[in-house]
Amino acid sequence: MTNSSPALNSENSNERGMPTLVRALLVIALLYLFLTGVELLGGGFKSLGKDLVDGLFKGVSNPIGGLFVGLLATVLVQSSSVSTSVIVGLVASGVVSTSDAVPMIMGANLGTTVTNTLASLGHVRRDIEFRRAFAAATVHDFFNILAVIVFLPIELATGYLSSSASWLTERVIGSSGAEFKSPLKAAVKLPATWVKELLSHFGAHGDVKGGLMIGVGLLFIFLALAYITKNMRLLVADRVEVAINRALGAGSGVVAILIGAIITISVQSSSITTSVLVPLAASGVLTLENIYPVTLGANVGTTVTALLASLATGSPAAVTVALVHTLFNISGILAFYPLSRLRELPIKMANKLSDIAAERRSLALIYALTMFVVIPLLGVLVLR
Repeated sequence: MTNSSPALNSENSNERGMPTLVRALLVIALLYLFLTGVELLGGGFKSLGKDLVDGLFKGVSNPIGGLFVGLLATVLVQSSSVSTSVIVGLVASGVVSTSDAVPMIMGANLGTTVTNTLASLGHVRRDIEFRRAFAAATVHDFFNILAVIVFLPIELATGYLSSSASWLTERVIGSSGAEFKSPLKAAVKLPATWVKELLSHFGAHGDVKGGLMIGVGLLFIFLALAYITKNMRLLVADRVEVAINRALGAGSGVVAILIGAIITISVQSSSITTSVLVPLAASGVLTLENIYPVTLGANVGTTVTALLASLATGSPAAVTVALVHTLFNISGILAFYPLSRLRELPIKMANKLSDIAAERRSLALIYALTMFVVIPLLGVLVLR
């Protein structure tokens, strides 16, 4: 049982053998590639022309439709970082308004929980392990669902999130709605220009060029985030579990929330943070009550990617939308975590669902498909 492939061991050894400084510089280079992708994405949408792009996103002005679009997009790409970065690019290019983008951001925030829900299905053959793992995964689902139920109506009625984010944007970069001089935007303008010139050199113009710019931008975003996540995981992998256990051993929910946020910012993926918790819960090492605050911190930490993307656009509206994502998650924590009755609500819901799923395992898969595929897909089709 202990034998493993020499080639695989050699590959892992080589990956981990890369000097820390070199790997850190590689992460910086990948981050630069990511920001270049965001710049190309926004430029591509502008090049396509407003009428064509409006046709692609027809119906998104319906807030529930926008919610489902964000949820489904995140499930398809398996990364809220990618989907929120795309939304930021749409806002920066003027295709999507700030008010229309807010429900999409909420949907993306909800869709990111699919990864750890799927991870919990790996324990489906072992009764007790599966019950614990599924509860640990779905507590994240239920918190985000409750946050949407509370804050989407509040946002639609009062504009609480968008107005708060606009106020912060004005204080940080000023108002007027004009582009601000972002050093990040200036830094990524040169490589983005090279790509545009290369496409023109090969005969791409007009809508074709705009479409190719979007394609190249998405490719850069996907590749950059995938390899940033991989390299950051290797940089901090040995520290993640130690940090989580240390925080939870201290018995402080606030500390656990902060640790969840810091780890997620470090590895640039809330999925890694929450997926680490699923096997720890399955084995009984951590309780659901201890896991819960770490997932809340991961929710906040994952918003940093969109903030970076927005700063690269030079658009105050894009920064506002990225701040909405952060404020939404912080507001959810402030609404549900301080009071014990509200704090325990997602935990009770997750435990109840896991009890049901443990009795009939097929219901776990049905739940995942219905929650993350069927409902949002039907919602998008009906509300377009």
